[in-house]
Amino acid sequence: MTAATKVIIAGGGIAGPVLAMFLKAKGYDPVIYERTDGPTDMGLSLALQPNGLRVLELIPGLLDKIVRCRVTDSISYSALLEDECELTRSKMQLAEILGHGIEGARRPVLLRALIEGAQERGVPVHFSHQVVDLEQHEESVTVKFANGKTDEGSFVVGCDGLHSNTRISLFGKEEAVFTGLTQTGGISPVPEIYKGKDVHPIFNIYGDGVHMIGYTINETQISWAITQREAEEKETWRDMDEAKEKEFKEGPFSKLPFGGGELVRTADRIIKYGLYDRPELKSWHKGRVVLIGDAAHPTSPHLGQGANQALEDIYHLVRLLAAHNPSAGAPSTATLERVFAELEQLRIPRTAALVQKARAMGDVRVVGGEEACRRRDEVVRTMFTQEGARAMMEDLGRNPFEPGKSEI
Repeated sequence: MTAATKVIIAGGGIAGPVLAMFLKAKGYDPVIYERTDGPTDMGLSLALQPNGLRVLELIPGLLDKIVRCRVTDSISYSALLEDECELTRSKMQLAEILGHGIEGARRPVLLRALIEGAQERGVPVHFSHQVVDLEQHEESVTVKFANGKTDEGSFVVGCDGLHSNTRISLFGKEEAVFTGLTQTGGISPVPEIYKGKDVHPIFNIYGDGVHMIGYTINETQISWAITQREAEEKETWRDMDEAKEKEFKEGPFSKLPFGGGELVRTADRIIKYGLYDRPELKSWHKGRVVLIGDAAHPTSPHLGQGANQALEDIYHLVRLLAAHNPSAGAPSTATLERVFAELEQLRIPRTAALVQKARAMGDVRVVGGEEACRRRDEVVRTMFTQEGARAMMEDLGRNPFEPGKSEI
C-alpha cells in the first residue's frame, strides 16, 4: 500500500489544525510544526463569523467542542462628554439568514479545542519547532527548524501567522509599518448594564480619540479592546506587567460610560499591542510552498475577519486540491502550481479588499476633536442601522460557499 502524501504545516495557531483536519479527511498525511512550547495563552478572543463557522461546520463534531457565545444584539454608543447616548441598536438576525451568526470565543480555549481535534484525528503536532529555512526539490520540500531538526514533505503550507518565517524564506524579510494605532484589551465579567437582560452584545463605544469594542465570549465574560492613536507599541500580545495594569485600570478609560469603565476596572488580564501593516504580496506561493491566513494577508482587526479569512483560504485550498489531485497522491510541481495559482486568483482580490476595508474602519473609529467626532457618530448612525449592519454582514457571510453548497 502506498504511503499517504505527507504535507508539512508550519504553524499550530487557528489555521494549522483546521487545515490538518481537512487534509487528513481527504487522505493526506499532514503534520503540524509549531514554534511555541505548547498551546499558547497569548491573545484574547476572536469573533467567529458566518463565513468561518460555515467552514468549521464541515468537520463533523468540531463545533460541538468549541465553547462560544452567539451575539444577540449590536449596540453603538457615543461617549462624547456632552452627548453621551446610544447611537444604534439592532437585533442580530444573521443566523436566520445565513445559517450562522457572530459567535465570540476565547482564543486559548478555541486553540486547544482545534489542536485536540487534530490530534484525535491522528495528526502529529510537534511543538518547539520554529521554521528557519526551506529547501525545495523536484518532488518534495525539506524544512529546517531552529532546534536543528529537519523534515521532508511533498509540499508545505505556511500558516505561521503575522511573523511568518515561511513567508520570509520565500520572499525575504520586509519591515512592518506601524499604523499609529495601538490596542489595549482584556477579558472581564459581564458588566451590570447587560446583566439579567438576556442580551449577549457586541458593542462599540466611540469617544474623542478612542474607540472601544467588546463582545460576549461565554455566559459570564466579555472580551474587549480599546483602540487609540499613540506612540509605537511592539506587537507582542503579552500581558501587561502588574504596575502598568494597575495604572491602566485606574486611568481615564476606567470612567468610560455604558459599562466600558467597569470592563476596564474588572479585567482579569490586560494586554497591549501595536497595530502594524505588512506590504501586500502579489503571490502567495513559490514552487511547492504556499502561504495562507495571516502569513499571506495580515490585516488589522477592525472587521474581525482575520481568522475567518484564513478559514476561507483553507476551504478553497482543500477544494482545489480535491479537484486537481483527487487521489491525494503525491502531486507534481505542475499540479501544485495550478492549485496555488487558482487559489491566488480567487483569494488575493478578496483579501486585499478586506484589508483595505479594515484599515478604513480603523480610521473611521478613531478620530479626534469635537467636530470630527460628531461627523463620525453620524456615519455610525447610518452604517449600523438594522439594515446597514445586516447588509454588511451578509456580504461577508455568504462566502466561501452558499449555505448547503460545499464542494468539499
